[in-house]
Amino acid sequence: MGSNLVQKNFKQHLTAGHLQVGERVSLKVDQVLTQDATGTLAYLQFEALGIPRIKTPLAVSYVDHNILQTDFRNPDDHLYLQTAADKYGAYFSAPGNGICHQVHLERFAAPGKILLGSDSHTPTAGGMGMIAMGTGGLDIAAVMGGGCYELTMPKVKLVRLQGSLKKPWVSAMDVILELLRQLTVKGGVGWIIEYGGPGVANLSLTERATITNMGAELGLTCSIFPSDKRSRDFLKAQGRESDWIELAPDADAEYEDVLELDLSELEPLIAQPHSPDNVVPVRELKGTKVDQVCVGSCTNSSYQTLKTVAAILKGRTLAPQVNMTINPGSKQVYEMLALEGDISAIVSAGVRMLEAACGPCIGMGQSPGTGAVSVRSFNRNFHGRCGNKSAGVYLCNPLAATLFALAGEMVDPMDSDITLDEITEPQRYSINDNRLYAPSAESEKVDVIKGPNIKEVPLNEPLAAELACQVLIKLGDGISTDDIMPAGSKVLPLRSNIPAIA
Repeated sequence: MGSNLVQKNFKQHLTAGHLQVGERVSLKVDQVLTQDATGTLAYLQFEALGIPRIKTPLAVSYVDHNILQTDFRNPDDHLYLQTAADKYGAYFSAPGNGICHQVHLERFAAPGKILLGSDSHTPTAGGMGMIAMGTGGLDIAAVMGGGCYELTMPKVKLVRLQGSLKKPWVSAMDVILELLRQLTVKGGVGWIIEYGGPGVANLSLTERATITNMGAELGLTCSIFPSDKRSRDFLKAQGRESDWIELAPDADAEYEDVLELDLSELEPLIAQPHSPDNVVPVRELKGTKVDQVCVGSCTNSSYQTLKTVAAILKGRTLAPQVNMTINPGSKQVYEMLALEGDISAIVSAGVRMLEAACGPCIGMGQSPGTGAVSVRSFNRNFHGRCGNKSAGVYLCNPLAATLFALAGEMVDPMDSDITLDEITEPQRYSINDNRLYAPSAESEKVDVIKGPNIKEVPLNEPLAAELACQVLIKLGDGISTDDIMPAGSKVLPLRSNIPAIA
C-alpha cells in the first residue's frame, strides 16, 4: 500500500508512535512562527526554560495583529518581541512588513517541512505542500526548546479536484466556501484534508493558500496540496527555487474518505451571518444593500488577487453609501502594487488603503455601523467579531465584494459586463526584506527589553518554576530539569489544580 502526502510527511518527521489513526505521534518540527497577540506569552514561556538559543531550525516572530498603538502597551510588547527574537535566534518581522501567513508563504514556506504556529490560520502554508498547524504558545515554547510536537494521528480526507474555475468571478474562496457548505464548521475536526486530482494544476500557489487558510474554519488539523510546477514557479519568483522539492502521493495511496469536487461547476458563493458555513449562492441575495466592504486579510491579500481588484476599480467609483478598505497581505504586495500604478487606481475609486496587517479581520478598526451590512473577503464572521454585534458580516470572494462596493448592493458577478484579463503570478516578485531582521550572531550582547506591562518573575520563584515544569512535560522524555533550568533554580511538582498555560 502506498502513502498519501500526510503519511509521507509524518514518516520523515516521526520521532515516536505509529501512523495509525487515533494513536499519539510525536513529530520533529522544522519551523515555528508566532504573532504579537500570542507571541509575547510564548516567548515568556520560552525564557522560563533558561535555554540560551532557540533549537528549532527556523523561528519567525511576526508583528501583524496589535498594530494600532493607542497607548504604550503594544509598542512595548513589540520591542520585547524584537529584542527577544534577536537574542534567542528568531527572525523578526516588523510592524508593516505584513501578515504572518502571507509573509511566511513568500519568504520561508517550503514543501515537505512541518510548520507550527501560534495562530489558527498557520495552515495557510499547506498551499506550499507543508504540514502547517496552529497550536498554543506553550507548544511553541516547548518546540523552540528542542521538544517535538505531539498530536493524535488524524484521519486523512482526499478532496479530488476536477476542472477549472470559471474565472474571473469564481475564485479559490468559492472552493473553500463550498466545502464549508457541505461539511460545516465542525466537519473537519480530527481530519486533515489533502487536495489532489487534475484540478490542482489549475490553481496558482496563492489560490491554494487561500483554500488551506480557510480550512481552519472547517476545524481541520491542517490542509495540504502537492508540490508541483506551480510551487516551483512561485518559489523561483521569490528567489527561493532551491527550497523546492516535488511532492505527490503514491498512485495507490489510501484515504479514510474521498470527496469529489468539480471546480467548473462552482459559482460565486457567500457566507451569511454569523458563521462561515452559512453558505448560499450570491445570486440568492441579489439586491441586498451593502454598507461596508473589506478586502484583504490572510485569506485574500496576495498580489494576484489585489491586482485583479485594482483592475475592477480602475476608472470607476464606489457607491455613495459604501465604505471600502483594502489591507495588503505584505509589504511586498503593497510595494509592487504601488510601483505598477495599482494603488492609484484603488485610491482614485474612493477606497481607503490600510496597513499590511490583520486590521479589521480581528476587529482592529473598521467596525461597521449600527445594523450595517459588511461584506468581507475574510475567513470569519462570528457574531460581534467585527466590533459591532448589531452588524451583519458576510464572507465572499474579493472580486464579488468589489462589485458589491461599486453597485452599493449585492449583485450576481456572473451577470457583470466588466471584462478582465486574467492576472497571473509574476515571473519575479520584488524582493525587499529590509523590515525582516535576522537574529544577532552575538546574542550575549543583546538585552531583552520589557515594558511595565510585562511582569518580571525571577526564575527561582514558584510561578516560573511551575511554568518551566509545564513546558518540561511538553518537551517529553530525554530532557531533564538540569537541561532547561539554571543552576540553583527550584522546579516544583506541577500541582493538579494549576491549568496548563497556553
